[in-house]
Amino acid sequence: MAVLRTDPAGAAIPDRVVRRRLDRETALRYLLIALFGLFLYLFVLYPMAKVLWRSLLDNDGAFVGLANYVRYFSTPAIAASVTNSLYVSVVAMVVTVCLAFVYAYALTRTLMPGRGVFRVVAMLPIFAPSLVQGIAFVYIFGNNGIWTRLTDINIGVYGAKGIIMAEVFYCFPHAMLILIAALTATDARLYDAAAALGASRLKTFATVTLPGVKYGLMSACFVVFTLVITDFGAPKVIGGKFSVMATEIYNQVVGQQNFTMGATVSVVLLIPALVAFVVDRLIQRRQYALVSSSAKPLEPRKNPLAEWSLFAYCFLIAASIAAIYLVILVVSLVERWPYRLSLTLKHYAFDTVGGYTPLLNSVYVSALTAVVGTAIAFIGAYLVEKWRTRAGAPLYALSLLPVSIPGMVLGLAYIFTFNVPGSLLNRLYGTLAILVISNLIHYFTVPFLTATTSLKQMDAEFENVGASMGVPFYKTFWRVSVPIALPSIIAISMYLFLNAMVTLSAVVFLVAPGTELAAVAVLLMDDAGDTAQAAAMSVLIIAVGLMVRLVYWGFMRGVTRRTQAWTATAVATDQVALMGTGSLK
Repeated sequence: MAVLRTDPAGAAIPDRVVRRRLDRETALRYLLIALFGLFLYLFVLYPMAKVLWRSLLDNDGAFVGLANYVRYFSTPAIAASVTNSLYVSVVAMVVTVCLAFVYAYALTRTLMPGRGVFRVVAMLPIFAPSLVQGIAFVYIFGNNGIWTRLTDINIGVYGAKGIIMAEVFYCFPHAMLILIAALTATDARLYDAAAALGASRLKTFATVTLPGVKYGLMSACFVVFTLVITDFGAPKVIGGKFSVMATEIYNQVVGQQNFTMGATVSVVLLIPALVAFVVDRLIQRRQYALVSSSAKPLEPRKNPLAEWSLFAYCFLIAASIAAIYLVILVVSLVERWPYRLSLTLKHYAFDTVGGYTPLLNSVYVSALTAVVGTAIAFIGAYLVEKWRTRAGAPLYALSLLPVSIPGMVLGLAYIFTFNVPGSLLNRLYGTLAILVISNLIHYFTVPFLTATTSLKQMDAEFENVGASMGVPFYKTFWRVSVPIALPSIIAISMYLFLNAMVTLSAVVFLVAPGTELAAVAVLLMDDAGDTAQAAAMSVLIIAVGLMVRLVYWGFMRGVTRRTQAWTATAVATDQVALMGTGSLK
C-alpha cells in the first residue's frame, strides 16, 4: 500500500515523490559541499603547497631539499630580517595593547565627555592603507619634516623606530575594538562583592578587572603581533635599510627576481603567523562565560578626577591620530611641502599612474569582493554549521587557515599557481578577477566565523520544521536564515569592502597594467618620489571608506528595523507575560 504524505496545503503527496525530492536535495547538498571544498582547495590549500614545494627547488627547478633554508639563515643580511621582524612586532604589540587598553577603559568604564568622538577618531586608521602612516611620519619626523624643522631635532625616524611608530597607529583601532568588547562583557556583581569586602580600587582592578579581560588582552596581543609581522606597507615606506621579512620577500621577488628565495622567506614568515593563530585559538577555547543570564550590567560611576585625567589621555591619543591624517590632507593640497604652501589641486591629477583608474579599479574590486565574498562565506558557513557531515571539520579548518597566511605569502603563492602557461587557472592571471579572489581569501576567515556565529544562534528547529513540511532546504535558507542573519551579512560585506580598499600586501604581486589598485598606486608614487600625489590618493581612499561606512550605517539601521522587529516583539511579549503574572498575583 502506497504511503501518502501531505504538503502544507493539505494535499496528499505520494511517498515515492517525497523520496525522489529528498534524493535530489541530498545530491544538491553534497554538490554544494563539494564545490565549497574545491574552492578552498584551489585558492587556499593548493597555492600554499606550491609555495612550500617551490622553497625546496633551486632557480632551475631542481629539487635541493632544505638548501635554500640553510642559505637563508647563513646569509647575515637576509637572516637579520627574522630577528628584525620579531623585534618590531613584539615592541609594537606591547606599546599598542597598553595604549589601547587605557583608551578602551576610558570609553567603557567612565562617564567622561566626548566618548563617541574619541571612538570615531580612533577608528580612522582602519580606513587607510598601512603605508599612509609611514608617509605621514616621514612628513612629520623625516629629515625635512615639520618636527625636524621646528625643533632642529632629528629623531631618526627611518628604521625600526619609524616602523614601530607607524604600526602602533595602524594597529591601535584593532586592539581597541577587542578590548572594548572585553571590558563591556562584565558582571557588576563582581564589583559589588569586591566593594562589600572592602577592596580598594587598585585591588579591585588587579583582582577583578584584569582577570576578567585577560582573554581579551591575549587576543589583542596576538592580533597586533600578526598584523605587524605580516605588514608590508609601513616597513616599505619608512623602514629604510632596516629589513623585515615582508620587505625581504618583496626585494627578492621584485628586486632580484629570485622567486625561490622569496618562497623560502614566505615559508619562514608563515611560521610565526601560524603559531600566533594556533595559540590564540587554543586560548579562546579555554575562555569561559563571564556574563550569565542573571548578570547585572556594570554602570560607570561618577569620578571627576579619573574622568578628566582619562579625558586628557584620550584627547592626546585622538589628537595624534587626527594630526596624522591632517598632515596627509594638507600635503595633498599645497604646492610643494614645506617650501611653497599655496593651495592647489594639481596633485589630484595622478598623471604618473594613469589618472583615477586605480581608484575606480579599487572600488570595483572591493564591491565584487564584498558581494562574492559575503555569498561564499555565508553559504560556506551554512554548509558547515547546518549540515553535519564528515567533511565539516576539514572544511572548517581550511576556512580558518587564511587568517594565518600573510598577504605577501598569499600573493606569491598565487603567482606560482596562476602564472603557469597552459593551465586553466592561467586565464585569471593579470585580471581583476584574481585580485578579487586574493582579497576574498586574504580576509575570508573573519566573515566565515561571523556567519558561523550568527547561524549558531538560530535554532535547528527552523530546518527541522521546514523539512517535516516538505519545504526544500534552499527555501528555508532564503526565507528564514538569510533574513534573520541579514545584519551579520551586511556587516560581513562592509568588512570585506573596507579591507579590500586598503589592502596592499595581498595584491602587490598580482597587479598588471590596467589593473592597478589605489593602495598599490600609493606605493608606486611614493617609490617614484611623488609623495604629494601618494598623499592625495590616500585622502581619496580614506574618503571612499568613510562614505561607504556611512552608507552601511544608514542601511544597517533600516535593515535592523525591518528584519529584527521580531526580537523586540519577543521581548515585549515576555514583559507583558511577566506583568500579567504579577497582576494576577
